[in-house]
Formats: sequence, structure tokens, C-alpha cells
Amino acid sequence: MSDLTTKTTNLNISLADVVAARERLRGSIYYSPCPHSQMLSALTGQQVYLKLENLQMTGSFKERGALNRIAMLTSEQAARGVVAASAGNHAQGVAYHATARGIRALIVMPLATPLVKVTATRGFGAEVVLHGANYDEACEEATRLCEAERMTFIHPFDDPIVMAGQGTIGLELLEQVPQLEAVVVPIGGGGLIGGIACAIKESRPDIRVVGVQTSRLPSMAMAVEQHHPVTLDPATTIADGIAVRRAGDETFPVVDRYVDEIVTVEEDEIASAILVLLEREKTLAEGAGATALAALLQKKTSLNGAHTAVLVCGGNIDVTLLSRIIERGLVQDGRMIRLRIHLLDKPGALAELTKLIANYRANIVDTLYNRAYYGVNLGNTTIDITLETRGREQVAELLAALTSEGYEHSRVL
Repeated sequence: MSDLTTKTTNLNISLADVVAARERLRGSIYYSPCPHSQMLSALTGQQVYLKLENLQMTGSFKERGALNRIAMLTSEQAARGVVAASAGNHAQGVAYHATARGIRALIVMPLATPLVKVTATRGFGAEVVLHGANYDEACEEATRLCEAERMTFIHPFDDPIVMAGQGTIGLELLEQVPQLEAVVVPIGGGGLIGGIACAIKESRPDIRVVGVQTSRLPSMAMAVEQHHPVTLDPATTIADGIAVRRAGDETFPVVDRYVDEIVTVEEDEIASAILVLLEREKTLAEGAGATALAALLQKKTSLNGAHTAVLVCGGNIDVTLLSRIIERGLVQDGRMIRLRIHLLDKPGALAELTKLIANYRANIVDTLYNRAYYGVNLGNTTIDITLETRGREQVAELLAALTSEGYEHSRVL
């Protein structure tokens, strides 16, 4: 990938397209900050700069491409309105900027779309139609409605105009980080990284562009490997914003030409990156928005000490999912543990156990007694105790103390 001297594929996007898009977006899109993070630099071994696209009005970079496409509608197209299929960020971007310009926006969302996203999209002024079990079925319905009502379809990524809008981030990065040596970007269908890579590589070819996908749906990585887009089987991931089964036909040649490296990250690695951003940087990212940082934290890239911009491309995360991610992260870090402990079923047994736990400064947050299950002997009981601790070292000390005092115990995983 990214050998600009040997790849001569005719592309559907140019630096001039991105520069023109920036003029269309000027004054309507937030110039998102890109601060240096001393903490993340120490953790990753790079000089990390976070491009905070989660601070856009709709919480995602998606509105850049949506607005660029809307701004290029003819007066006749604008009068008829626009249609999009999306389960989240693209829907909100289209809804917000179409409504702001008095253009009708019709968004088709899958039936299982969380209510918070449906409500947000309607709140930005769109008409929402719930249809289909997944994005593909919603997209089919959106296409049907588009043809029936002679509206304009705005694709979430596989459109050169949308791609150019996303590429305006690349121009901003070149201004904000003059010493930039690398940029790490999440990949779904390829619109974001395609636009950014074009803007950066055509301006400064020496800057490395690294893409990151979830290992559950590495559609662009597979496309590059097989030299054409392929359709993957459905899969679920917490990075739902980049859960794209097939790389775009328009975006693939751009990625193939400009992107230096594509790596994948696992679900737990994404969850850990969300927690790191929240706890260390006070920054809220959704799954897709944290994948780029996950790749750096897990040393997945070939970068070594570079001045690296990391895209935090969205922050629209469901709060129930966030709570589960936080809890799982605490467990992985050894700051929360659940133990199953066998006790004699007699007065004072629990008091003795809790005294021991208190002596090791662990905090009990939940308990559950059981006398009938887990193979408990008559006259005995078990108790599941969830504890908050300071980390793995404290957990090891507590487990050693339980063993020393004769308590039969095991970790509940």
C-alpha cells in the first residue's frame, strides 16, 4: 500500500476536492481541537495528539461529509429533499445540516436502533422511518423511498463528495500539528480515512497513514489483501460505527493508494481504550471512536516514537454499554473482583470474613448468599462478594490472606 510512485489508479477524489470542501464547510463545522497528550504519549511510546471529532455538534465527524454533499445539491434536488440510511452518526449529521438549510431529511433506521439515537435524529429535524433487521435492509428501503419520491440519497461513505468532506480533517491536522509524522484513523467503509489520506499524502507524502479496524469486521483489510472489496459475514462489535461488511467501491482505490498500514484490534482492547480516554483524558468516545487509540495502546502499529495524530472520531455511546465497559475495565485492571467464598453456616461467620476483608482495605459493593447451589455441604454456605480494590497487588494480598485463614474461595469470572 501507499507507494505513490507506482500506483497510477485514476481516483475519484483529489486534494483540490478536499480544499473546495473546506470552503463549503467553513463556518458550519467546528474546527475541532487537537491537543497533545502527555499521559497517552507515555503509555504508547508515541507523541500523541488527539483530534477530538467527538466534540462536533452531532458528536461525530460524519457531519463533514454530509454537509459537503448537501451543500452541492442543486436547487431542484434541495427542494425534493434527501434520504439516508443509518443507525446513528450519519443519520444525525444529515438531519442536522439538512434541517438547518430548510431541506427535508428522511432517515431510515433499523428496527433495533437504540431509542436514544432515534430520538436524537428526530430532534435534529429529520423524519425517521424504522425498517429492517439491519443496516442492509434499512438501506434497501431508503433506496426504494429515494426512487419513489425522487429524493437524493446521501451515502455514509461510498461517495467522493462525502469523502472529500471527511478529508477536511486532514487539512486541519497539517495546520494543528506542523511536526506531524503519522495519523491513525478508524476504518469502516473507508470514507474517513480515504479523505484524510488524500489530503495528507498529496500535501506531505512523508506522513504515514495507518488505518484501524475491528478484528470482527476487517472489510477494508480483506479488500486490500484480495485487491478488491469483499463482503464479510455479519458480526457484532462494540465499534458499531465501523461495523461495515464491505469496503466501498469508491473508497477502496483511495485507501489502496494512500494508506500505509491497516491493523485490527479486539473487543476488549477497544473497551480498554474507551476507559483510558474517559479516565485519563476526560474524553468520551464510542467504540469506533476509540479504535485508533486502542491500536497504539496495544502496540499494533509499526510506528516508533512518531508525532502521531489519533482520531477520536465519535462520542455517541449508549450509556448502558458505557457502564458495562467501565465495569469490565475495572475487572481487567484488578480494581474490581468477585469472589465465591465458602463459610460455616453459623452466627458470626460473616462478621469474621468482613473483618478480614476490611483489614486489607477492600470495599464490599455487593453480596449474594447461597445454601442450595455450587455443591455446598449441609451446614455450610457460600457467599459471592464483589469488591472494589486498588489493583492486582492488593487482590493478591487479599487472596493470600483468605487462603492463610482457611477460607475455600475462587474467583467468579
